[in-house]
Amino acid sequence: MNSSAILELISLTKQFENQPLPAVNQVSLTLRQGELLGLLGPSGCGKTTLLRLIAGFERPQSGSIELAGRTVCGTGTWIPPERRDVGVVFQDYALFPHLCVLDNVAFGLKSLARRGKLANPQIREEAERAIALVGLSGFEKRFPHQLSGGQQQRVALARAIAPRPSLILLDEPFSNLDVQVRLYLRQEVRDILKSVGASGVFVTHDQEEALSISDCLAVMRQGTVEQFGTPEAIYRQPASRFVAGFVTQANFLQAQREGSVWKTLLGAFPANNHASNSNLGELMIRQEELMLHPDAAGELVVRDRQFLGREYRYTLTTATGELLHARTNTCDRLDIGQTVHGKVATQHPPIFLKDS
Repeated sequence: MNSSAILELISLTKQFENQPLPAVNQVSLTLRQGELLGLLGPSGCGKTTLLRLIAGFERPQSGSIELAGRTVCGTGTWIPPERRDVGVVFQDYALFPHLCVLDNVAFGLKSLARRGKLANPQIREEAERAIALVGLSGFEKRFPHQLSGGQQQRVALARAIAPRPSLILLDEPFSNLDVQVRLYLRQEVRDILKSVGASGVFVTHDQEEALSISDCLAVMRQGTVEQFGTPEAIYRQPASRFVAGFVTQANFLQAQREGSVWKTLLGAFPANNHASNSNLGELMIRQEELMLHPDAAGELVVRDRQFLGREYRYTLTTATGELLHARTNTCDRLDIGQTVHGKVATQHPPIFLKDS
């Protein structure tokens, strides 16, 4: 294992009975100390199964897992979940309803004390420290039903970080929260994990959430990692049509190569970098890169307009009935039904080739 790595997965594969394809298929990746890894993908792509394999809740058919410099799974080794030195925050929080906040947070610490890794007098001290860290000092004696969803999520996080594990695992931690709480709490959780130097892996199907929280991102599809890298690199240089569509939520324009250019509805673009026999492709145009100008002879018609505060999001139709989307500032408002000309802000948008 790399000396700076906290987690290393090597050719990890898990296939459930009566399923034709593996839920996780030959996944290899490395997470460095102090980083947050987002597992992003549509429902059923294997991201939660991968998290459960790391936690030890599932056993793989093949492959290995190294955590904090030791093998916890593979090559004849199997370390059970309670001895893997990981903290888990579940989607439904999984708080004990009959225990107050303090006792919920102290639960994992008592397990450490039983194994001789923590003195009994330190349990309350460490639990209170974790509660303060998530901003819930004064709530120690409250029970879960007396807390809001956001507060329950903080208790779950405090319980996970109180034993100071090597790795925190979060399974869709914000999916049950209202939008405004989710936006606030996801930044707060990142700040809390960073403040204690924790490494983390979290599952999400929300593209914006993954981009905003992650230091590195694994985009999953049908059990495999389609692309692994920084959020910026994946957004700017998607490795496949799937990643481009799922992560960037971009437009895809039909394109045909003619000589040294790709011809599209919105003009021609250089085709110099594509040595292929295919003359058909799809040009990726990010919503923020599609510039709109009123033009009675334009090729687009405004079908819908959404006001998003700092920007408008337009839905546009082409002459062939295709839908495109654009995000613009609120200085120039376009009317529904208005005909406009579309211009792409970059001369070299990504192109994804099709079979001829």
